[in-house]
Amino acid sequence: MNIPVLELREVRRVHGSGPTEVHALRGVSLAVSPGELVGIMGPSGSGKSTLLNLAGGLDAPTTGEVYVEGEHLGSMSRKRLAALRRRSVGYVFQDLNLLPSLTAAENGALPLELDGMSVRRARRAALAALSEMDMADHAGRFPDEMSGGQQQRVAIARALIGERRLVLADEPTGALDTRTGEAVLRLLRARVDAGAAGVLVTHEARHAAWADRVIFLRDGEIVDTSGPLATADDLLVR
Repeated sequence: MNIPVLELREVRRVHGSGPTEVHALRGVSLAVSPGELVGIMGPSGSGKSTLLNLAGGLDAPTTGEVYVEGEHLGSMSRKRLAALRRRSVGYVFQDLNLLPSLTAAENGALPLELDGMSVRRARRAALAALSEMDMADHAGRFPDEMSGGQQQRVAIARALIGERRLVLADEPTGALDTRTGEAVLRLLRARVDAGAAGVLVTHEARHAAWADRVIFLRDGEIVDTSGPLATADDLLVR
């Protein structure tokens, strides 16, 4: 039996306290296996980004447990958690989080270099990832020298570089044209088919169609939808 790459067990996340208390997630349980891409849909404020932050160890649940490859994130030291994120988790942030003082190639190579890979090998891997995103010609450019769509492709290349076992994508096609967006989803699908686990947050059913399973979040609670994507699309307009 395969151990899930990602598992959330009865996870709750509460922000603030008293009158300002916000329940971002309410008892969410989710398991994502190797070779599986799970799409997450839901209205703004439903808890989609909170779920990804918890899955990637960027935030901690108020209650409940999060496991990546069978390891409990809550029991890890900050150093060990950072190492896990560098080695095993690829994250496409909604706000990209590219370092402005680094070129596209340097942004892509940074996680590998921090993990001890030589600069030459890391840059070679970064260039290969940028080539997959048709961004090799921009390898020497800084983020402020690129358009929003180009920056997004660099961020995606960084997330897919190396042997990432878990890929978390928060609206990865938001600033891309249709053709480039489909190329991104094809790369994400290929990485998952090669054995990684993927979680894709999207508001478009046509993008969720690339997933093996789609779940819907509303007010921090999760609904599993195993039927056709039209069902998930209907949920969005209720």
